[in-house]
Amino acid sequence: MTIGEILAGESKNVELKENLPEKSIKYMKSVVAFANGTGGKIIFGIADKTREVIGFDKEDVFKKMDAIANAVSDSCEPAIIPDITLQTIDSKTVIVAEISEGRQRPYYIKALGKEGGVYVRVAGTTRLADEYMIKELMFEGSNRYFDQALCTGLTITDEDIDALCKAMKEQAVKNAHNEEQKVAIKDVGRQQLRSWGILIEREGKDYPSNAYAILTGCGGLHVAIQCGVFKGTTKEVFVDRREYTGPLWEQMDETFQFVLRNIHLGAAIVGIYRQDVYEIPPDAIRELIINAVVHRSYLDHGTIQVAVYDNRLEITSPGKLPMGQTIERMKEGYSKIRNEALAHAFSYMNLIEHWGSGIPRIIGKVKKAGLREPEFIGGEVELRINIYRGQISDTVDLNRDLNDHNSAGKVPDNGSKVPDNTVKMPDSSTKMPDSEQEQLIYEYVLENGSITTNKAMELLNVKQRRARIILQSMIEKKWLKKAGAARSTIYLKNIKRQ
Repeated sequence: MTIGEILAGESKNVELKENLPEKSIKYMKSVVAFANGTGGKIIFGIADKTREVIGFDKEDVFKKMDAIANAVSDSCEPAIIPDITLQTIDSKTVIVAEISEGRQRPYYIKALGKEGGVYVRVAGTTRLADEYMIKELMFEGSNRYFDQALCTGLTITDEDIDALCKAMKEQAVKNAHNEEQKVAIKDVGRQQLRSWGILIEREGKDYPSNAYAILTGCGGLHVAIQCGVFKGTTKEVFVDRREYTGPLWEQMDETFQFVLRNIHLGAAIVGIYRQDVYEIPPDAIRELIINAVVHRSYLDHGTIQVAVYDNRLEITSPGKLPMGQTIERMKEGYSKIRNEALAHAFSYMNLIEHWGSGIPRIIGKVKKAGLREPEFIGGEVELRINIYRGQISDTVDLNRDLNDHNSAGKVPDNGSKVPDNTVKMPDSSTKMPDSEQEQLIYEYVLENGSITTNKAMELLNVKQRRARIILQSMIEKKWLKKAGAARSTIYLKNIKRQ
C-alpha cells in the first residue's frame, strides 16, 4: 500500500477504518462484499475522512490482528481466509486485511443468513445485494450458466425447433465473410442445440432453455433493446426513441440501422474517388451491439440501452461483469463467457469470431478513425461504453486500407445517397406504439384502413410466424382489432384507444 493509494481514499477495492470497531459487523459487511466481488483491502489505523494515519500501539497490534482473523472466521459463510499484515506508514503501524476474490459465492454473514447477509461493493460503498445479484452470485459460485437453465412455462413444438434451426443457418449464411465460409456452413440440428444448452432433453423429449427463449424472443423473458436520440449531452430532451423485440438477430440489426440513421456521414479519399464514411466506424458499432447482447446478464430484468447524444454514442448493458472479469482485462482481450449457450449460437451464426478479440478490435477501429479511445464505465451493476463523436476530415486518405481483407466493414458505395439524419419529432396528436415494427404496421393501417398478415410480412420483411406474433401483440395492447377469419382475416385500427 503506497501513500498515494491512501491519499486517494476509499475506492472500489479499498476501505479505511480509523480503529478496530468493537462490533465486527461494522466491517464484516465489507469483508463479504470484497469476497463477492474482485477482492479488496480494509486498512485499520487510517481515518477515512481526513486520511490521517493514526496507527496502533505495537503492544496491541498483534491482539488486534488475531481479533480480525477470528471475527472473519466466525462470521462469514462460506469460510473466508483474509491475508492480514502489518505496514508502517509515517512511522506508524497500520493493519491491512486483504480479502481475495471468492469462488464459492455467494458469501454472506452467518447471523443474517443468505436472505439478508449478502453484500456487494458498488462505487466504493458496501451495499446489501438485491435478489437479482444473489441469483447471479449463486450461478457463478456453482459454475452454471443462466441461459442453459430450463425456461419454465414455455412449451415448444417440433415445428418451433425446426424454425429456429432454419433461421440460425440463414443468419450464418448471411453473416459469412466469403463464399468459402458459406459453403462450409452445416445444418444445425437438435443434437447440436442440446450440446450447446439451447435444448434440454428429458425422457426423450426436448424442452427449451432460457437461451431458446432469449434467441427467439419467446417465453416471457422480456428481452429488448431500447434506442434513443437525445438533444444535447443528457437524457433531458429526447428526439426519438424505439424499442426492438423479437429474435435477437432482428433486434441487433434494427439497432444497428437505428444508429446509422442518426449519426453523420463524412468523406474520405479512396484511390481517386471521394467516398462517404460514417463518423463512427460501422464495424465498431455492430461489434459493440453484439458484445452487449451476448455478454449482458439476462437475470437482470433491465434492457440494453443504446443512446445517441450530440457528442457520443452510449451503449449500456445490464448486469455486473462476470466473476474474474475487469474492465482492464477486457480491454486487453481477456474473455469471460457469461452466456455459454448464446456464445455457441452466435459463433455458429458468424456473429462472433475469436473469443476476447472483440473489444481490442473495437478500440483499434475507433482510434484508427481518428476518434478518442472508447470510454468504459462501471462494471459493478452495469457496463457503459461511450464512443465520442467527431468530424472525419474531408481529406482522409483510406488508400492504405484497400488491401485490408480482414475488415468486415465496407465503405458505402459512392453512388449511395446520404441517409436523412433529420429525426422527426413524434406527432403529439397521434399516439404511436413504442416498437418500430409496430409503428410501421400502425402507420400502414392509418393510411390504408387495414392490414393483412401477408402485407405485414412484406412490410417488415419477416416470416409469417413473426408477423402474427407482432399483430397479436398489437391487439393485446389495444392498437389493433381483428376482423374476419382464416384467410379473410384483416387487422383494423382499434378506435377504443382514441
